[in-house]
Amino acid sequence: MSSQRRSCSIWRSRSLISAISAIIDGKIFCVHGGLSPSIQTLDQIRTIDRKQEVPHDGPMCDLLWSDPEDTTGWGVSPRGAGYLFGSDVVAQFNAANDIDMICRAHQLVMEGYKWHFNETVLTVWSAPNYCYRCGNVAAILELDEHLQKEFIIFEAAPQETRGIPSKKPAADYFL
Repeated sequence: MSSQRRSCSIWRSRSLISAISAIIDGKIFCVHGGLSPSIQTLDQIRTIDRKQEVPHDGPMCDLLWSDPEDTTGWGVSPRGAGYLFGSDVVAQFNAANDIDMICRAHQLVMEGYKWHFNETVLTVWSAPNYCYRCGNVAAILELDEHLQKEFIIFEAAPQETRGIPSKKPAADYFL
């Protein structure tokens, strides 16, 4: 089997098991990016056909690429995909879905994690020293059976213990 064909097969298999979002104990909404102006309820997310390439716009794109911002309502994202959303949007979404918190991962956070909007949105970043040049630490969020939170903070492995990174420069859109 060719490597290209094998890659497509792996992508299709991964797509069958990859969720767009998850709910922990009915109270924590987990998503890669953030919210969408097209989505008000969790049931609407369940109707999205996730077995497709991510579109350039629309609800799936928004859930993957949107970011919290100190603003009111919705804003245009400088990334060119998704939206910026404010604390009022989060309050409406959380109330409509009876959830306490949104947990996401889409933005580099130098300290590994960052709370937004009075601890109703949490960004957890788990790639230390992102692109071998950002100097950030990373974090893992651990929840106990009562949803009490503990953060595990870690640094990048020392250079001498890692393999040699590719000589290709990191694309700026990853930063």
